[in-house]
Amino acid sequence: MTDTPLPNLAHALLEAATRAGADAADALVVDGTSVSIGVLNGALEQAERSEGIDMGLRVLVGKRQACVSASDTSAATITEMAERAVAMARLAPEDPYAGLAETDQLSAVRDGAALDMNDAGADPSPATLEAMALEAEAAALAVDGVAQVSDAGAGFSRRQIFLAASNGFAGGYERTDHSVHCIAITGEGAAMERDYFGDGRNHAGDLMSPAEVGRIAAERTVARAGAKKPPTGAFPVMFDERVAGGLIGHLLAASNGTAIARGASWARDLLGEQVLPKGLSLIEEPHRPRTSASRPFDAEGLATMERLIVSDGILTGWTLDLATARKLGLTSTASATRSTGAPPSPSVGNVRLTPGTLTREALLQDMGTGLLITSLIGSSINATTGDYSRGASGFWVENGEIAYPVNECTVAGNLRDMLRGLTPANDGRAHLSRVVPSLLVEGLTIAGA
Repeated sequence: MTDTPLPNLAHALLEAATRAGADAADALVVDGTSVSIGVLNGALEQAERSEGIDMGLRVLVGKRQACVSASDTSAATITEMAERAVAMARLAPEDPYAGLAETDQLSAVRDGAALDMNDAGADPSPATLEAMALEAEAAALAVDGVAQVSDAGAGFSRRQIFLAASNGFAGGYERTDHSVHCIAITGEGAAMERDYFGDGRNHAGDLMSPAEVGRIAAERTVARAGAKKPPTGAFPVMFDERVAGGLIGHLLAASNGTAIARGASWARDLLGEQVLPKGLSLIEEPHRPRTSASRPFDAEGLATMERLIVSDGILTGWTLDLATARKLGLTSTASATRSTGAPPSPSVGNVRLTPGTLTREALLQDMGTGLLITSLIGSSINATTGDYSRGASGFWVENGEIAYPVNECTVAGNLRDMLRGLTPANDGRAHLSRVVPSLLVEGLTIAGA
C-alpha cells in the first residue's frame, strides 16, 4: 500500500483539475496488492506478485469531458494529468448528458464497514499459498482416473478504493479476496477430458479447504471420461448452476442502459413486459455482506440499494448510471462503475434469482431426456434479436438419470423464449455474486452427432 493516504491523492487531483481550468471533476484512486501461486507435479510452477497505485481523473469543461490515468503519484504527475485532461476535454465533442451528481443525490454512506469485505487477518504468505495449491493438486491426483493436474493454484489480493468529486463526495472502502482452484485431466490424446473447480471468498475463514477443491475438480473430471456427441434434435436443456449465471447475465446485458440508449438490445421493447416466468424475481443486492461485488455507493457517489430488476416475471426497469438516465429521461439506479481510465458506465453487481422448489436431481427427473450443460464455449449471440447459439459440453440425460458425458455439441434458441420458459432448481450458492440455481429450458435445438 502507498505511504500517501488515498484521500490526499484524490483531493490533490481535484485541486489540480480546478487550477487547470476544469469546471468539475472526480478522481478515483486504487491501491492494490495481489499474489498468485501455481504448482505442477508437486513443485512450484509460477509465482506472481503485483502491487501499485492507479489514479484516474475525469474533468468536465462545460459539457465536454475527458479521462486520464497514471500510476506515478508525484506532484508533478498530478499537475500534468490535470492539465492534459483539461486540454483533452476542450477538444472533445459536447456531451449533453455528461456531468456529476447533484449534492442531494450523494450517498450518506462513505465507507464499506457494513459490508464486511475486508479480512482483518494477516495477509497469507507466498509459502502458505503454495501449500494450499499443493494440497489441492495432491487431493485431485488421489482420485482414481485422474491422469494429471494441469493447473492448481491459490491467490490473494487486497484493494483499497477511494472516490472524491468536486460536488463534495468523498468515500472509500477496502476489499480482500482469497482463492484456490484446480484443473484436472483424465484420458489421453483425443480422448482427453478436463474439468475444474475453484472457490473464492473475501475472508480466508470462509474459503473451502484446498483438499475439497481438488477432490471436486477431480470427481468432475473423471465423470467426463469417454465423452461423445449427443443426438441432434429439439430437447430440453438444463444449464448447471455453474453456468446458469451466464444465462441470466444475457438478460442483465440486454437491460443495461447503454444498450437501451443505443437501441441495440433485444429487450428494448420489454419494459413492463414478462421476461421470466411468473413467480420469479431477479433482485440486485449491493449490500450483501462478504460478497466481492458488494458496494456501499456507486462510481458516481450515489447510494446503492436493493433493486427489483424483474418482479414476478416482469421487467421493471433498466440499469442506469447518470448519463444513460439523463439520455433516457429517467433516474439513475446508482449502477455506475468505472476504471481509472474511463468514465462511468452502468453495470449490475450482486443479483439473486428466486429459487425453485426442486433439487437439481429432481428437476432432471422432470426433464426426462435431454442435455445437462456444465460448460459453455464460444459465443454467437445476436444482441439485437436475442438469437442464441453456443458450443457446449456436459451430460446426456435419459429417463431423468445421467447416461453419459457429452462434448462437441451446439445449443441454439432465442433468449426471449428461453428466459420466459425456464424452471429454476434450488441449488444456487449463497456466497456467489450471482446466486442463480440450475435452470431448465424447454425446446432448445441441439446439434450433435
